[in-house]
This record gives sequence, C-alpha cells and structure tokens, in this order.
Amino acid sequence: MNWAAKLIGGRFHYGWLTVAVVFLVLLAAAGTRATPSVMMVPLEHQFGWSRATISLAISVNIALYGLMGPFAAAAMQRFGVRPTLLAALGTMAAGVALSSLMTHPWQMVLIWGVMVGGSTGVAALSLSATVVTRWFTTRRGLVMGILTASSATGQLVFLPMLAAIAEHDGWRQVVWTVAIAAAIVIPLVAFLLPERPSDMKLRPYGEPHDTPINGTVTRQNPLAIAFGTLAMASKTRDFWLLFFSFFICGASTNGYVGTHLIAMCGDYGMTEVQGASLLAAMGIFDLFGTTLSGWLSDRFNSRVLLFWYYGLRGLSLMYLPHAFGIDFFGLPLFAVFYGLDWIATVPPTVRLATDVYGKEAAPVVFGWVVAGHQLGAAFAALGAGMLRASLGTYTVASMISGGLCLVAAVIVLRINRPAKVPEPQAV
Repeated sequence: MNWAAKLIGGRFHYGWLTVAVVFLVLLAAAGTRATPSVMMVPLEHQFGWSRATISLAISVNIALYGLMGPFAAAAMQRFGVRPTLLAALGTMAAGVALSSLMTHPWQMVLIWGVMVGGSTGVAALSLSATVVTRWFTTRRGLVMGILTASSATGQLVFLPMLAAIAEHDGWRQVVWTVAIAAAIVIPLVAFLLPERPSDMKLRPYGEPHDTPINGTVTRQNPLAIAFGTLAMASKTRDFWLLFFSFFICGASTNGYVGTHLIAMCGDYGMTEVQGASLLAAMGIFDLFGTTLSGWLSDRFNSRVLLFWYYGLRGLSLMYLPHAFGIDFFGLPLFAVFYGLDWIATVPPTVRLATDVYGKEAAPVVFGWVVAGHQLGAAFAALGAGMLRASLGTYTVASMISGGLCLVAAVIVLRINRPAKVPEPQAV
C-alpha cells in the first residue's frame, strides 16, 4: 500500500482512496443484496414457490445482514478491517455462486439467507462508520453520505442489468454475474486498504498538524467488545430511540420497497425490467439525496433533518398505491420524493451516535442500531409477502409502512445530543 501512497504523492489525502475502495466494496454488496428482488418472480415461475416462501429467505438474509453489524465492527477492531472484509467478500462470492445449484426453498434460506446474509452484513454500514471515524476528523457527514449512497449506486448499476439478464437468460446467469462482481473487489481490498492512517504515517483528514500520529489497537475479544458496548449503550434512552427509529427505517426501505416493489409493479402489468428501472431511477435521486444529507448533517441539527426525512417518506409510501392509477406522473413522482430520502437517514443517525457515544464506541453502537434497521426490514419483507399472499394486494402494507414512518418522525425529535454514557459506580 505504500506504493499507492507514493503514486498519489501529496496530491490528496490517502483517506479519499480508502473511501473509493470501500465505496466499490459497498457497491458490490448492494448489488448482491438487491439480487433476490430480481429473482423473486423467476423463482416463483420455475419452482412454483410462493412469494411468502421466497420472502422468508429474504427476511433471514436481511436479519442476518443487520445482526452481523456490531460483531463485524468489533471484529474490525480486533482483527483488522482488511482481514475481516476479505473473509466476508470470499464467503459472499462463494455463496452467490453456490446458489445457482439450488432447487429447494430450504437451500435458498441456507445460502441466500444465512451465508450471503451474514457475509454482506460485514460489508455494510458498520464498515462505513468504522472507516469514517478512523480516517476523518472533518467532513465525516459528507463522507458517510457518499459511502451510504453506494447502496443507491448499486441499484442503479445492477438492477436494470440483472432484470434484463433474468428476462433473457434466466436467474442462474444473474447469480453468476453477481458472484463475479463480488470477486473482482477482493484484490482491491487486499492491496489498497490500510488499517489506519497511522499505518501510512498519516493523521486523519482534518486532524490538526500538531496531533501525534498513533493508532489504537484493541486486543479484546470481538464478542466482549460487541456485548460490552451493547450493555453500556442499552442503559441510555438515546440508544433505544435510535434503535426503534432505525427499525422503522429498515421496515420502510429494504424490507418493503427494496424487496417487493418489482413484484408489486408486476401486479399492475409492468415487466421486471420496468420495475427494476423504477428502482434504478429512485437510486439516482437517492445518490443525490443521501450525499446532500451528509453535507447537511455537518451543518444542521440532525434531529430536525431526520424528522423531515421520515415524515416525507411516510407520506410517499401512503401515496404509492395510488401512484399506479395516475397516468405518467404517478410513479415518477413517487420515485423522486421517495428516492431523495431513501437512505438519507443514515448520515444524521451516524452523526447522532458519534455525538452521544464518542468516535471509538460509535461504530459498534451504530452496528447495533443497524441490527434494529435490518430486523425491521426482515419483519417487513416477510409481513408484506404474507399480506400480499392473503389479500392479493400491497395496499395495506404501504399504509402500515407509511404510518410507521410518521411515528419515527416524532421519535427522532426526542434524541438528545449530550452524551449520556453511564459513569462507573464507585465501590
């Protein structure tokens, strides 16, 4: 990696190259996570599996993706970012490739739910939080916005292409394409991703020049780090406010729209490619909205930003069932408003976690908050599938998701900025 530092010289801080590598890793992981939504209808047609059955595998994937967050952040502290990430990417690529052989629902649950879900959980928001807090003292909100936007970019890059491949060549060709994309980023991590700025004899970006160059390496067990941080954070009200608001965030994004929108479009006579193109269009607006959200979170009250994000998202979801009946402007209007704040909630949430718990504990705390996000997504993915199977429509699911977002808009206003970490009791 020193050769890379010499190559860029003093033209820009190496932290920006680290951001570029992590962005590509998150891009590949986002494409992997988006793949089941493209596969849902083809699997339904080929094997006769119901949407509720397929949604079960997706919900396990989403739940494990979130539950891995705090343990991934702790493992990165104990073993290092690069070794942890290389193991996850190898497992992810192998699992996706192995899924081309599946013929039974339990195999999808095991491979896509457990194997792929767990590995993508390492290349997730906890990775972003770890990199941002280690490499940047200033511009943290902006960088977190850029990395979070990788999810939108993953949709933009992968979904239309994967939907077209599924339509013309079948779902197995889709999984091979995704497996190759996941494998391509492995050498980038191996050769270009240092552990900390101190490894490159650098200070974090924005750190004063008189600050000593040093790196803190923990030797604690990752489980002890993860559960110890949870024990500390769970004694504060702020943790539960962050956790439950992000639970609703996951339910209304990955769980509902991310999983079911393409299938919902099919209910109204749209093709998979058209549905995937709608998601990709939302990704364009999300790329802009999330990056802007990062910039805003460096400058404005994060609680107020979250209030508007959740409120507007709730109204967008309540509008969604009616959008299909409005000529021309219906779905594009939804794509714009929902897309702009799809995951714009992440930068201000990370900012609040860092303000309350400090930059060392924040990545692991945020990992637990992300676990709440993905548990919400898992419940919504399964619940929306069951509602669709029993009612024949997604309207009720849209209304429930929208209503929950309005509840979250109220919850976030009660999150306090001052640190409330419990002090050790004197013996």
